Amino acid sequence: MAKAKSNIYTKGGDKGETSLLGGKRVPKYHQRIESYGTIDELMAHTALLRDYTSDRIAKDELLRILEMLMSVASVLASDGENLPANMPEINDEDVEFLENCIDEMDSVLEPLQTFILPGGAIEVSQAHVARTICRRAERNILKLGETEPIDEVILRFINRLSDYYYLLSRKLSSINNIDQLPWIP
Repeated sequence: MAKAKSNIYTKGGDKGETSLLGGKRVPKYHQRIESYGTIDELMAHTALLRDYTSDRIAKDELLRILEMLMSVASVLASDGENLPANMPEINDEDVEFLENCIDEMDSVLEPLQTFILPGGAIEVSQAHVARTICRRAERNILKLGETEPIDEVILRFINRLSDYYYLLSRKLSSINNIDQLPWIP
C-alpha cells in the first residue's frame, strides 16, 4: 500500500514564492515575509527562554506573549483580503499587559546606574537574545510600513516587548543572585 502524501510540503514555494494569508503570492524575500519570519524566529527564542526559566510568573507571561506573537505573525502574514472571520488581532489591552509586567518588574529592581552587559546565566542571555530579535522585528515591520499600512498597535506592542525582555533579563538575574556586569567604557 502506498503512503499518503504529507500535507507539510505543497511544492508551491519551490520557485521562490509563497502565499500570504488571503491567497496573494509574493517572493519569499518580500518585506512582509521578512517581518513575520522574524516574529517566528522571536517566538522560537521566546519558547526557549520559557523552557530555560524556572520562574513561574515568567513562564506564564511568556506563554501569553507567545500567543500574542502568533497573532502578530498572522496579521503580518495577511494580505488584507479574503481573511478568515476568526482573524486574530493585537489590541491596546495586549500593550497594557506588557506595560503592567514591565512596571511590576521595574518596581522591585534596583535602579540602574550604567549600561549592563548581557549574560550571567543561560536564561538571562536568552532574554537578551529575544530582546535583540524583537528589535530586528521592529525594524523590519517599520520598513514594511513604508510601503504597506501597519496597525500602529503592533508597533507599540513590539516596542514594549523588547523592553519587557530587557526587564525580564534583569529580574532573572536578581532572583537567581547573578551579578549584572556593568559596561565601563
